[in-house]
Amino acid sequence: QVQPVESGGGSVQAGGSLRLSCVVSRSPFSIDSMGWYRQAPGKQRDLVATINSLGTPNYANSVSGRFLISRTNANAKNTVYLEMHNLKPEDTAIYYCHVTAVSFRGPREDYYTYWGQGTQVTVSS
Repeated sequence: QVQPVESGGGSVQAGGSLRLSCVVSRSPFSIDSMGWYRQAPGKQRDLVATINSLGTPNYANSVSGRFLISRTNANAKNTVYLEMHNLKPEDTAIYYCHVTAVSFRGPREDYYTYWGQGTQVTVSS
């Protein structure tokens, strides 16, 4: 069972910074894309940023220029980071790590999606 484990959430004043981390250990499948989604109270879960296996990032318009996503793969651990700068009150949400893994069986590819349990980010004005 693949279980992403998040860390790094917390409370900060507007204009501050936080760094989130998400680790996937000993995945039986190849890790494809990794990323972050967020869900504010009463709202749907929205994409924040993703990064594919080649290291190409993708950002939501609302965070572009303020957030930076990166990833590492070392010692059977895949880690994705989200550096958040110039935080705004509207960034307040639970942030979820999202991981896509792929299994190769000959010509067949099976994709699996995993979610972390979420970490709270609170930005006060």
